[in-house]
Amino acid sequence: MTKILLINAGSSSLKWQLVNMPAEHVIASGQVERLNLPGTIVKVEVGGKKTKEVVETLDEITAIDRVLKRLITVGGVQSLDEVEAVGHRVVAGGTVFKGTVKLTPSRIDQLEKLSELAPLHNPLEVKCIELLAQKLSGVPQYAVFDSAYFHGLPEKTAIYGIPYEWTKKYQIRRYGEHGISHQYLANRAAEMLAKPLSELNLITMHLGSGASITAVKNGRPYDTSMGLTPVTGVMMGTRSGDVDPTLVPYLMKRLDLETPEVVLQELNVSSGLLGVSGVSSDMRDLHEAAKHNKRAKLALEMFANQVVKLVGAYYTEIGGADALVFAGGIGEKDPAIRQAIIDGLSILGIKIDTGLNEAGDTGPLQTEDSRAQILLIPTNEELAMARGVQQLMDKDK
Repeated sequence: MTKILLINAGSSSLKWQLVNMPAEHVIASGQVERLNLPGTIVKVEVGGKKTKEVVETLDEITAIDRVLKRLITVGGVQSLDEVEAVGHRVVAGGTVFKGTVKLTPSRIDQLEKLSELAPLHNPLEVKCIELLAQKLSGVPQYAVFDSAYFHGLPEKTAIYGIPYEWTKKYQIRRYGEHGISHQYLANRAAEMLAKPLSELNLITMHLGSGASITAVKNGRPYDTSMGLTPVTGVMMGTRSGDVDPTLVPYLMKRLDLETPEVVLQELNVSSGLLGVSGVSSDMRDLHEAAKHNKRAKLALEMFANQVVKLVGAYYTEIGGADALVFAGGIGEKDPAIRQAIIDGLSILGIKIDTGLNEAGDTGPLQTEDSRAQILLIPTNEELAMARGVQQLMDKDK
């Protein structure tokens, strides 16, 4: 048995698991929510026993420190020496990394150079890798890439309507993100529907502070909402989603800027739900504020509407869907948003059962006469990561 620590650092949360492989037994797991926001929430589960505490604001690095301490104090391990490998979710691998790799100094340098493809994620993930290299000296570390799942997108959905020479020379294409999650969700949906994945058309929705939607045709990824970088697609917690590209030079002129960096930074960290509402990037805060704040209400409506537009487009693009899958912090825990999205898709004959939706249990949420199934599937990126790390470790033996 091999104890593998999985680190999944996102834009607003950090999830982790300590897994015994290849048995896939979760020894301990947890999540740190509301990173970089007041009242960070730290959740830990060991042997069915759950603990939760609210602490002062934590960032990703201090969160990892707390995770390592909690692993020992709550009984996950007696010593950190028991950890035999670490797996990291890395958002952007570009065309350099097309599968799980064992990390070396040169590969970490390559990850840093790919930061322009994921400015909110890759620099942070490199910091996490370097911190754990210090804390767990000598323990091999592995990178599992979100973008790897989308390398096989058809060219007609993967590239942009720019000069083809640019596409090839500069490797400009739709890389997509959340691929680890979307791949897990597609496989899990096939299990739940008791059908071969190759026979299914699915639309998987990973909706959280970072949000992306993927069309799966005959079991393979066909289109996805994130593009060259994770700022595109639907609006997110702090990311704008799709905007007219001329917005960048327009704002540069209006703000008297000489370079685009300030605008790009604002599109990544000050836009989306936070930018529209002026209240928060967290859906829980927005639902409360929307009772008396028109901008918070508007942010919620815009988010749901943008998901509807993309799901409707993908439904047509792949010739209908056997199932729509909700996952991610919002997709799994926000029945009001799920209801709003499905209501917006009613023209397609897709209907949600209000009672099942409010209960929010894993499994089907559709009515008996719905044209497509609606599945709520808690994503498990960490398990998918553990499998990728284990496979590579087995090859290296």
